[in-house]
Amino acid sequence: MGRRKNEPDRTVCTPLILLWGSLLLCGLVYALVSAVLTAPVTESESLALVRDSGGCCRGIENLELWGDVVKWGSEFKFNTSEECCNACKSTCTGNDGPCLCDTWVFCGNRHSCGSKFGECWLKKQKDSLAPDRLDTESAGEAVTWTSGLIFGSGEAIIGLETEYGTLRVKLFPECAPHSIAYVLELLPLHLCAGCQFYRAESRGQSWDSKGNHLKNVRLVLSYVMRDWMYRHSTFVSICMFLEFIDDESSYFQAAFGPPFALIQGTLEAQGTIFKKIPIEDCPIIRRGSVAWVGSGPEFFISLANHWEWKKEYTVFGSVLPEDMHIAERISILPTISDVWNNVNVTVLEKPVPLMLRRIEKGHGSLIPNQIQLETILWFQLSRFYRYIALL
Repeated sequence: MGRRKNEPDRTVCTPLILLWGSLLLCGLVYALVSAVLTAPVTESESLALVRDSGGCCRGIENLELWGDVVKWGSEFKFNTSEECCNACKSTCTGNDGPCLCDTWVFCGNRHSCGSKFGECWLKKQKDSLAPDRLDTESAGEAVTWTSGLIFGSGEAIIGLETEYGTLRVKLFPECAPHSIAYVLELLPLHLCAGCQFYRAESRGQSWDSKGNHLKNVRLVLSYVMRDWMYRHSTFVSICMFLEFIDDESSYFQAAFGPPFALIQGTLEAQGTIFKKIPIEDCPIIRRGSVAWVGSGPEFFISLANHWEWKKEYTVFGSVLPEDMHIAERISILPTISDVWNNVNVTVLEKPVPLMLRRIEKGHGSLIPNQIQLETILWFQLSRFYRYIALL
């Protein structure tokens, strides 16, 4: 039976929708491939993306670190430990280290230091990841010095080795000296029995791949797609879409969790005695931040920028950006639901063991290889297809 001439032709709409969808998908894939494959990250650029700890200058009291003297304290004095620390930090002139001075030692107690008050000794370690320190037990006397470490931007990178790859972490001794001291104690262990990731929560639909919190436009897109099926003109639908998304009231703020965009674990090795770590520098949690839960040894790696968490967690390092795909992969492993203190969480069905190891500068390029690029591309495409399926 023929149609009346004024009856709307609904069959024209479906091909147009498919065409628009195909063009959109191709454009997204092309942009992603171009961004990943044509713009490799150099070592200096990668380290520049890691949170700068330039504003911190903290040390550990009652600790005297040794090393080759760069500047004699008897001729080099300051009023505060921060000034001494900054003097050492000023020797870091290169983009990727090393620094001429990586250790500072300051005497800041007028009563205990006497004539040595204000002395600032700048030193250089033979091995910055195993600093030489005064044995207080053999010394038989109280240590009046305050000491700290300074790592160049290309130095003090350790690896959290898992079966899914090694997460390279840039440490922040200037901001969290007590935390770094504990991590360096674990580093010589060949096996870190008990160290593992046990909680995994993806970014879900609340954060984009750069860790930015999103507005939830899924309802908007669903409305428009459904409207397309009943409208007489594709042009009318497009106009409605543009008008609708221009209205701020049509957006819905995405939740901040669950899921909470993190992987959580513990760095308490079996057979070792853990002492609570004091609260240190607590900046805003960013994508890649490595921070303690409370005073440790539980820690987490953030997959997103958590501005809503204020400044509650001690951050002692940051995962290099090109290794975040490993954390993302762990975050989507099979999990089971649980409730911790009235908070819904997801726990890994099978915990992921980890080991700490050194990352020697020049061994293991910081530039992502082809396998890493393919993994990143696969992960982003799979997330895109899952998102489209929900519409």
